[in-house]
Amino acid sequence: MHRAYQPIVPTSNKYLQLKWDKDNYQKHRTKVENATAVVDTKGPWTPAHIQVKLKKLQLQEERLAAITRDNQILSSKLADIMRSNGTVENWNNYVAKSLNAEERHRRFAQITHENQALLQRIAHCESEYKQSKLKEEWERVKRVQNNIARYPRGTKTEQKTGKKLHLGVTKNSETARFE
Repeated sequence: MHRAYQPIVPTSNKYLQLKWDKDNYQKHRTKVENATAVVDTKGPWTPAHIQVKLKKLQLQEERLAAITRDNQILSSKLADIMRSNGTVENWNNYVAKSLNAEERHRRFAQITHENQALLQRIAHCESEYKQSKLKEEWERVKRVQNNIARYPRGTKTEQKTGKKLHLGVTKNSETARFE
């Protein structure tokens, strides 16, 4: 019942009303498709002299004429080279000379001399770090590490020999001794 056609207006025959409604709807759709616009939405008319662009065509023709002229010149030069077996008659026997070559050489020599002097100064400087002091600090750090370690640290040979590492702590320094 819910799929059956339910007309809007009261009718004696639902099937005929369905057919008439469909026919009216189709007529309405064809009228809508064939309707013309009341408002003109087209763009303005473009004059012919703007559509053709004569100046652009003239520039293209001039460019093509220049290209064909250059091609003819090149082909005539190639033909001359082929006829003359490719011999060159205009050798340029000169050496290119720079106007500031002497200045560049002087500047290069000066920079080299300055670099050598800087290298000598760096090589003759003494280090500000004392290796013996750094070594003593490292030993002290290792002793502290051994003191706070959960398991004794040592080489494999010490562990195999069975020597126990006793760490003694005094007020002045940390000491480690083997038994």
